[in-house]
Amino acid sequence: QVQLVESGGGLVQPGRSLRLDCAASGSILSINAMGWYRQAPGKGRELVARVSPSGTTYGPSARGRFTISMDRGKNTVYLDMNSLRPEDTAIYYCYALMRDQEQPQYDRDHWGKGTQVTVSS
Repeated sequence: QVQLVESGGGLVQPGRSLRLDCAASGSILSINAMGWYRQAPGKGRELVARVSPSGTTYGPSARGRFTISMDRGKNTVYLDMNSLRPEDTAIYYCYALMRDQEQPQYDRDHWGKGTQVTVSS
């Protein structure tokens, strides 16, 4: 079984920075893409950032403030969040498009359990 484990969430004051980490582990054959999505109370899940061999994509709320990076050697993706605002408060979910030993023929979506980020003074 493959697993995505997020860390780095918590309570942070507006204007401050926070770094999220997500490590993939298990019977991984390859990782195509990794990224971050978030869901605020009463809202749907939205893209924060995503990185793949074809490039990097940022959601509108993250563009200019957040930076995604990936260490393929560690199967880990990071999200550096700067100038945080109260509206950034959400559960942040790690995402990976991976191929594993259970289904080696196809890339499949995988999701972490999420980590809470609360921006408040």
